[in-house]
Formats: sequence, C-alpha cells, structure tokens
Amino acid sequence: MEEIQVTKSQIRNDMAKMLAEFSASDVAEKTKTIENKLFEFANFLESKIVLLYVNSHSEVPTGSILARAFIYKKIVVLPAFNSEKFEMKLMKVDNIQRELKLGPRGILEPDPSRCKIVPIDRVDIAIIPGVAFDEKGGRIGSGEGYYDRLIPKLSITTRKVALAFEEQIVAGVPTESHDKYVDIIITDRRIIYKI
Repeated sequence: MEEIQVTKSQIRNDMAKMLAEFSASDVAEKTKTIENKLFEFANFLESKIVLLYVNSHSEVPTGSILARAFIYKKIVVLPAFNSEKFEMKLMKVDNIQRELKLGPRGILEPDPSRCKIVPIDRVDIAIIPGVAFDEKGGRIGSGEGYYDRLIPKLSITTRKVALAFEEQIVAGVPTESHDKYVDIIITDRRIIYKI
C-alpha cells in the first residue's frame, strides 16, 4: 500500500518535470490537437451536459476547450471542491469570467453564490483530469481522491474520458482498490479505448 503511494508520487514528480520541459509552443500545439479530437468525438458532440475541469499545472490545459464548449452550446459543468470533506459539487457555469473564483486547491472553480448545482445523473459525458494514465484506463490524479469518489457516482451510461499528452501515458499505473478507471483517453497522437 505504502509502496504504491511512493510509486504514484514518483510518477507525479516525473510528469511535472517532463511537462515543465515542454516549450509553450509544444504545449499549445499538443493541446490544440487534443481539443480538436475531443470536438470531433461522437460521444462529446452528442452530449448536452458536459463535466469539464479547470486544469492544474500537470494536466492538459482546458481554457480553450471550455470557451469552445459554450460555442457548441454545451451545458458546461465544473466541480467546486470541499477540501475538508474531500467532496465536490458539480455546478453549471454560464460565464467563465464572471462565475469562477479561486478555490481551496488554488484552481478556479464555480462560485456557489452564482452557479447552480447539477445532479450527477444528468451529466452526459465526464472529462476526467489526471497526471498519468495507462492503456487500461488506469489514472493517477492529484492524490486527493476527488475523482475516485466521483466516478462510481456517475451514471453507467456516462462516458468517462481523459485528456492527456501522449507522454503522460505510462506502461502501467499502480492501482489500489479505491482507484477508478476512465473509459477513453484522448491524446495528441491517438484515442485509447480501455482494454
């Protein structure tokens, strides 16, 4: 158990170092490719209510994806985090500039005084963040377990899709019983369907 935690921590550190070495133009180019693949992805195009995320430094940037989702008339849902209970509320956001505030994790999130809660069973597709993934859909997140608690609550019909740079795909993610998988990973080079 502790050994797995150490390995995950090492992978997080390795990914942070690797991503820090990418040039701004590399990140922009890879991100644009991933974004275009997402917006060509049938499950995404057919969905009305989309759970997205505001990225941390070790995740695929989502600023342009969020802006484009509004152009495509998606109902955009973002998580608001409760760091004491390690829970998140899913909230509908209509305006990124006016309705987000800095949350407890140092990332912008919906302002509960301006946004309405969306029942989890209404989400059509969930875009799940992560630091590293394997081809079986295993993921390493921030280490706080927010999404490992969220994924089992999503409807069985809700596609769980991760966005990743190809370099974030590792041979095997060490997993524990509480770790949850994604169905599909979209990278700048391919789309990986869980084996």
